[in-house]
Amino acid sequence: MSLFWRIFALNAVVLGAATALLLWAPVTVSVPVLLTEAVILVGGLAVMLVANAALLRLGLAPLDRLTKLMTTVDLLRPGQRLPASGGGGVAELIRTFNAMLERLEQERAASSARALLAQEGERRRIAQELHDEVGQSMTAILLGLKRSADDVPEPQRRELQELQEITRESLDEVRRLVRRLRPGVLDDLGLISALTSLSEDFATHTGLLVTRRFDTDLPPLAPETELVLYRVAQESLTNVARHADAGRVTVALRRADDGVVLTVTDDGSGIEAPREGAGIRGMRERALLVGGSLDITPAPRAGTRVQLTAPLARKQL
Repeated sequence: MSLFWRIFALNAVVLGAATALLLWAPVTVSVPVLLTEAVILVGGLAVMLVANAALLRLGLAPLDRLTKLMTTVDLLRPGQRLPASGGGGVAELIRTFNAMLERLEQERAASSARALLAQEGERRRIAQELHDEVGQSMTAILLGLKRSADDVPEPQRRELQELQEITRESLDEVRRLVRRLRPGVLDDLGLISALTSLSEDFATHTGLLVTRRFDTDLPPLAPETELVLYRVAQESLTNVARHADAGRVTVALRRADDGVVLTVTDDGSGIEAPREGAGIRGMRERALLVGGSLDITPAPRAGTRVQLTAPLARKQL
């Protein structure tokens, strides 16, 4: 039944009931209208309006649910659907909206995958240029300063040694940027070594205590899944350093029934509700890239917990 005929039928029920009452009820209307008769008529009108409102509310309830879903749906949290119960135009409208959501989620996932893959390609290119061009040039400068320092008197030698130290620190910073842009240890030694290096580097530069808990029987993962897990851990640690005001961080990676679960927990100020900034939305997009799910919740005692569940099989976009 279409929406038009549904509303027509509801009104017809109300008007039919009112007509039946007028036909068979022992009520007459005088001219002029008596007060008691006016009260009865006004009361009957009120009953009709209330009954009509209740029936319309019942009949249009699926549209109310659809409107609420339309205002709260988030393509980064896929799977939000309404049951297309009943029949007629309303059920067809809900089925059409669910199909539209399915199509939009697939298109969003595909476009996010293309953007993230392009971003990783650009990261790889910049990291390669920093390593090959800037890194090698600074290494040559460092060696030249060392040779010059060996051939000059003491006052100039001290100045050149200071320049050596500044150049060495700058070279270390360039290498750190290269590791952040493209973790070579991830390609060479695997995810556990990459997360270990990431957490140690984070602890060195922030002074926070980092605890690592990695299962030893992790299943083999696709390169895309390992990269997503690494990037989510990297962004989570960055958020801890910037916003959490924490003293301790735990990075855990454990095996699940059909995949792996990465958890980054801090003991900082905690959150009531995560603000969906660029960092969090970027993590959600990366999770969707491999068919995973990201949850950000308050930690059991204090602080914040970021949990990424990634399946073994990569989701086909």
